[in-house]
Amino acid sequence: MSKIRVLLADDHAILRAGVALLISQQDDMEVVAEAGDADEAVARVEELAPDVAVLDISMPKGGGVSAAERIRASEVSTRVIALTMHDDPAYLKAAFAAGTLAFVVKRSADTHLLDAIRSVVKNQLYIDPALGAGVLQGLLEPMRVAPAESDKSNADNLSLRERQVLTLLAHGYTNREAAEKLGLSMRSVETYRSRMADKLGFQSRVDLVRYALEMGWLKQGEPL
Repeated sequence: MSKIRVLLADDHAILRAGVALLISQQDDMEVVAEAGDADEAVARVEELAPDVAVLDISMPKGGGVSAAERIRASEVSTRVIALTMHDDPAYLKAAFAAGTLAFVVKRSADTHLLDAIRSVVKNQLYIDPALGAGVLQGLLEPMRVAPAESDKSNADNLSLRERQVLTLLAHGYTNREAAEKLGLSMRSVETYRSRMADKLGFQSRVDLVRYALEMGWLKQGEPL
């Protein structure tokens, strides 16, 4: 069985070495590259296309959120995990809006990062359980769309293709990956995405993920 290829990006070399050691001890994963800032992280991802990139939110040259946005824009298949010392809901919202699939707090990385890595390669969202219910509520409430828009009857306004595209994107697939999975062109996926955003009033990726969560479309395993 091939190992999960991981890139680590953090400007603290000691922490990075500790996380690398933790990962190297696993039978199913390996560290293929390290980076000390956002620019280097993006460059190494584009060069090596690892399965997972673990990005520190607060590293130099733009930080992990900016790096995540650039990685998603590059259309590589790398899944992104945000690793941070911050447990403020604003950081979670920014990370997920940028396209990350997981959020892990550094103080609990030794117990939860490995679970996060294994989750994101299956296109599953992961939020560090160490954050607690209060912080998670603070994340989810601002992400909630207006009551009229969040009503489940709105799902009836979506075509089957729009729902399929929405679900794939909410799971972290890029436009290109969604097109390949559905046997569509990139232009078609972009058109479906635009239509469903108009129908549901989405303003950001956060709205898309929140709606999929409310509808129960983000389940364990493959989205379709």
